[in-house]
Amino acid sequence: MVVGYVDRKTMTIRESGRSSDYITPSFGYGCLLNCSYCYMKRHLEKGLTVSKNANQILSEVNNHSYFVADVSKPNQTHESYITYDIACNEDFALHRKYHNWEKIFDFFKNHPTAMATLATKIIPVEFLNYDPKGKVRIRFSLMPQKMSDKLEPGTPKIIDRIKAVNAFIEAGYSVHLNFSPVIVYDNWLEDYKYLFQLCNDYIDYKDEVKCEVIFLTHNEKKHYQNINNNVSGEEFLWTPKNQESKVSSYGGKNIRYQHDLKRDYIKSFMRVHKEIISWNKIRYIF
Repeated sequence: MVVGYVDRKTMTIRESGRSSDYITPSFGYGCLLNCSYCYMKRHLEKGLTVSKNANQILSEVNNHSYFVADVSKPNQTHESYITYDIACNEDFALHRKYHNWEKIFDFFKNHPTAMATLATKIIPVEFLNYDPKGKVRIRFSLMPQKMSDKLEPGTPKIIDRIKAVNAFIEAGYSVHLNFSPVIVYDNWLEDYKYLFQLCNDYIDYKDEVKCEVIFLTHNEKKHYQNINNNVSGEEFLWTPKNQESKVSSYGGKNIRYQHDLKRDYIKSFMRVHKEIISWNKIRYIF
């Protein structure tokens, strides 16, 4: 495990429009997990860099918040606040001990218009002792357990992530579900039916919990890293028979599900999702 501390040079706040309105400069970059599909690992294969200048990042967010669109117009990220993803390049909850996370949460809790959001596979129990007054959103990443076992070694069980939803809402967090990445394999829909049923059985605050759905995009460089490192589950990620090439906006060589097939996959996902957890509004799916 390698953790380094740096002065983050890039202070660009990027538009998102999906998981959030905007993406902050990186409080951390990298990940100490070893998920087979993770895009971070192809950039920084080992370790994590943590920003020493978090105060500067928060200052940039504060300044930025006064120059964005009218927050009185609701959108799918939040009906009232400008949302900032604080963990696009790391699992912030996993790395919480390396951050002054309470100070970062305090900034958003006390800000009149800005709200933080982060996706995680972890259950950060320390967060439960902090009340963010609804100004921090946790998005728990979910997939069928048998895929998680193969692709997300060392992460909490899916059922435990689902059960954590109630506790975090009761502690004052906004909580959504992050079905990502959705991977197509034999009987994948049956596994998702079971996953949705678990959500239906264990989540109490159904009127508060929305979701986002992201189908797999896999990277060529990461594919060869997985092969060279004997990483588990690559046979589910790199399936050219139903995938097509895509060059990312940064020039990376990726593969994703073929357009016509993906359209059918999305329809199937939405159908079974609606059958079992129609209360769980899909904010976006692609």
